[in-house]
Amino acid sequence: MIKKVILLSGLIVSIGKLHSQSAPKYSNDFLDIGVGARSLAMGNSVVASVNDVTSGYWNPAGLMGMKGDIEISLMHDEYFAGIAQDDYLAASYKFDTNSVFGLTIIRFGIDNIPYTIDLIDATGNVNYNNITTFSDAQYAFLFSYARKFSGLPGLTLGGNVKVIRSIVGDFASSWGFGLDAGAQYHYKDWLFGAVGRDITSTFNAWSYNLSQDLINVFEETGNTIPEDGLEITLPRLLLGAARTYKCFHEKVSIMPELGADITFDGKRNTLISTNPVSVDPHIGLETGYRGMIFLRLGMGNIQTSSDPTGAAATYFSPDFGVGLKIKSFSLDYALTDNTVAGLYSNIFSLKFDINKKTGG
Repeated sequence: MIKKVILLSGLIVSIGKLHSQSAPKYSNDFLDIGVGARSLAMGNSVVASVNDVTSGYWNPAGLMGMKGDIEISLMHDEYFAGIAQDDYLAASYKFDTNSVFGLTIIRFGIDNIPYTIDLIDATGNVNYNNITTFSDAQYAFLFSYARKFSGLPGLTLGGNVKVIRSIVGDFASSWGFGLDAGAQYHYKDWLFGAVGRDITSTFNAWSYNLSQDLINVFEETGNTIPEDGLEITLPRLLLGAARTYKCFHEKVSIMPELGADITFDGKRNTLISTNPVSVDPHIGLETGYRGMIFLRLGMGNIQTSSDPTGAAATYFSPDFGVGLKIKSFSLDYALTDNTVAGLYSNIFSLKFDINKKTGG
């Protein structure tokens, strides 16, 4: 009976969430958080305007707009009082004026989860020295390529090959593979973007290595024992449109962008919610001074819920951020609720531009 009380809560939650073949809309959800403080401050409304190394995540076609020959970006964030760690590193390289390659690495993990199955020994005594720890970590590797489309000036195309790796201690692991496709079109001061994520669906193949003691805990607590199988991430479509304005002798730039995430996996709690298509709109605004100092605002996560009186109400998450660019160095900050959990995070990200040396 005591063993029933001392649940492997971290492990039960970690492995239990994996056994979700019947709900593919929630697989690989760590990839929905986003990267780069600039993008997060604009409410994720950057599909049309993103033009740097972070494009590997948001829209691979945007890599063609990078200013340097090589760009590097990194970000670290923590959630739930530091329990979860979110790390991002990306690099891109411009082969020539027509093509760019990028690599993006994302890790979202919970480390040092207590493993308490041996807390009580065979004699019934509590022995804290028997507590060990494990990690629940998810990794994404995005290999991006972008190229100008010679048939139509202003059009760039890009794509991602992505590899997903998930590891839950020694108990469960998976490999996943998927494809993204993106496009951007620039016409005068207008910017348009579209991304098809997981266009062929992304398949994660899970395998489990459960000891008999762990199986007994699952059975005693009424949890389903997971079996090897596939977890599927269904396709989604991201759309964006932006326009740039210059004023005060072109010292000040203003760029609003409207975006929409369209899913096809059933009714969701979004502003436009039908079955099977749901549309999640969001908007962002970036104002810059001399291309050095930036102020950013965003609004997203528009959902309906009940207010304290029980009446229906619509809620949204405002985002805010600032940026500083000095020559080849960029520092961006965002205050954002990018986890859709009502918990705001202070996020900083860095970016470096490196230009190749030319011979004299």
